[in-house]
Amino acid sequence: MVFLSSVVVAAAAPAEPALAQLTGGTSATGTAAPVSGPAKPAPAIRTSPVTAHSANLAYTGPVYQRTASGEVIPYTPLAPTGSTNPSGGIAVGVAAETKPQLLVPGSRTRYVGGLAAAPMSAPPAVAEIVWGANQIIGLPYVFGGGHASFESLGYDCSGTVSYALHGARLLSIPEDSSEFMHWGSHGLGRWVTIFSNPGHAYVDVAGLRLDTSAADDPTRQQGPRWRPLRRNNGGYTIRHPLGY
Repeated sequence: MVFLSSVVVAAAAPAEPALAQLTGGTSATGTAAPVSGPAKPAPAIRTSPVTAHSANLAYTGPVYQRTASGEVIPYTPLAPTGSTNPSGGIAVGVAAETKPQLLVPGSRTRYVGGLAAAPMSAPPAVAEIVWGANQIIGLPYVFGGGHASFESLGYDCSGTVSYALHGARLLSIPEDSSEFMHWGSHGLGRWVTIFSNPGHAYVDVAGLRLDTSAADDPTRQQGPRWRPLRRNNGGYTIRHPLGY
């Protein structure tokens, strides 16, 4: 069961350049074109602002959803049902429903009601990392969780990073935090950066941090969650997926 935070309706905001990366390009007039077949106009933009628990993570702007067929349509968050998570964010059960594949214009990942929306101008693998990570947001911290299998009742730090990378098929076997110190390529990535040491690991994805630690996060919630970038990443080895 998924619970989204409250929705606040506001006037539509102008969209940034649209859906080229994930829909196959734009027509000569600037409207989004499908991967195959005749060009069709981009979907009408409808702003769906969401009030986030942390003000410095809140995003107000056009939000889209990618459907199973690959179509990109305006997205309106569902009204919350049942009880809400008293600490804010999303309460997720073991048999949780699949989270929507959210998109926002631009090149930055945005926080939308506890989940992250992938930037439209990012490579598809970056969006798949975001959408993969969204599936475990709100699950509890479990030491060793996500190592025996990608599927777990809870996740630790490196299990969370492993699950996200596995969502983009960049990782076939879970890694621990020490192994991530030697994984991929050295240094900061253009879109994705992994910070790891023998005791902890987290990943920044186009402007948001996926982490089980509440360090530098005013919500103070534990477990896999999207959080603000850390002000200081000292003490960590810095790696990134090749090409990202």
